Amino acid sequence: MTGRTSRMRRVGRLVPGRRRGTEGRPGRGAQPKVVALGGGHGLSASLAALRRITGDLTAVVTVADDGGSSGRLRQELGVLPPGDLRKALAALCGDDDWGQTWARVIKHRFESQGELHGHAVGNLLIVALWEQLGDHVQALDLVGKLLGAHGRVLPMSAVPLELQALVRGHDPAEPDAVSTVRGQATVALTPGEVQSVHVVPEDPPAVPEAVEAVLDADWVVLGPGSWFSSVIPHLLVPELLQALQETKARRVLSLNLAPQPGETDGFSPQRHLEVLARHAPKLALDVVLADEAAVPDRDSLTDAAKRLGATVELAPVASPDGCPTHDPELLAAAYDRIFRMHGRIGPWR
Repeated sequence: MTGRTSRMRRVGRLVPGRRRGTEGRPGRGAQPKVVALGGGHGLSASLAALRRITGDLTAVVTVADDGGSSGRLRQELGVLPPGDLRKALAALCGDDDWGQTWARVIKHRFESQGELHGHAVGNLLIVALWEQLGDHVQALDLVGKLLGAHGRVLPMSAVPLELQALVRGHDPAEPDAVSTVRGQATVALTPGEVQSVHVVPEDPPAVPEAVEAVLDADWVVLGPGSWFSSVIPHLLVPELLQALQETKARRVLSLNLAPQPGETDGFSPQRHLEVLARHAPKLALDVVLADEAAVPDRDSLTDAAKRLGATVELAPVASPDGCPTHDPELLAAAYDRIFRMHGRIGPWR
């Protein structure tokens, strides 16, 4: 382990609310308000890191999932897909016995020959509370309280969304033909090249608490995650996009460690930025975070980031075992360094 990596690991273990005060940075007891947007495993990785450095954390989660347990519940009951919300809550569970026990419980899936097969306990719990309380946000807050979650989880929209993509070469027999692919689960694994995505309904309502969180944040983190099916959908909710454009928060885009098979095959880091800009041309960024080993052409990435108003921060954030997954402590250290280096002058609001 290099000296730099060792230092970063130590920073990643900072306890929220116990930072050493320095001029122009949070002092003792202060911590930034952070909102993380995404879905699935990418958002979970970001939350697992961010909860190590702030206790004022909100996850805003995509609601376009239509596969597995979430898809079945969505189709049968007409509810928001709970799976990505459950994953976010699990990522926010503490490292003590209580937190880890509940994290395992809500991730547990039934194995049977009947209708319960494949359902996650957390999905059923969330949907049950939605039906009992009739309020998405109140129910998720209650689950978070039960789990002792280190943060809040909100859906990005109040209605379930269908993701649709324009894909070139979806049919291998017609490599130049562009066709429409429907459904998040299908888009995530589609053959061919995804050109763009949109959601149905086209003007979905944002959850007001999610908009408020973005507007009130000190930092907004977008990504990592499935680019077309977890990251970009947040930019397709008009009220949420407007909040992202108008917020005084600094905006960080966290890039993936590798292209995703099917969805972003062959994508360079800079191409991820170009695709995002096509979907939200007025959205400016402040920082683009990437793993230093995953950027073969730093100049091209720097140029692409500049066009979005951002600087590039390279840091070792990948798991040391060689898998294309983020290490929570290393990612926490990278976020902490960015928040300190690029933070506002004066104390956090």
